[in-house]
Amino acid sequence: MAFVVVLAVAFAVLDLPWWMPALYVVMSVVAFAAYGIDKAAARGGRQRISEQTLLMLGLFGGRPGALIAQQLFRHKTRKRSFRRTFWGTVVINVAAIGELVTFATLNGVVLELPLGTWLSQ
Repeated sequence: MAFVVVLAVAFAVLDLPWWMPALYVVMSVVAFAAYGIDKAAARGGRQRISEQTLLMLGLFGGRPGALIAQQLFRHKTRKRSFRRTFWGTVVINVAAIGELVTFATLNGVVLELPLGTWLSQ
């Protein structure tokens, strides 16, 4: 929840581009669905989604949805090695986004995608 608040404040104060929160929303929905599908597959004895895939979804912005799914579905909450790696991906994601925003802010780099410029014309 704290991350969502920080992202919202940064979006407003630092004038972050629209794609940053959109990326987190889309990836969170995908991660949430993947955890739900994997939990159902585990219960039904069907083919599972790999832990690497679940971790990558979190690393690339889906961690808010992954965290909600973990708690809601009670999935991947007991396996210590997965939890440790998951939180490592959280640290990497937050550090990477923080570094990107800091670099762009200090160096006057515009983070807007060309598509955003095209859409606003």
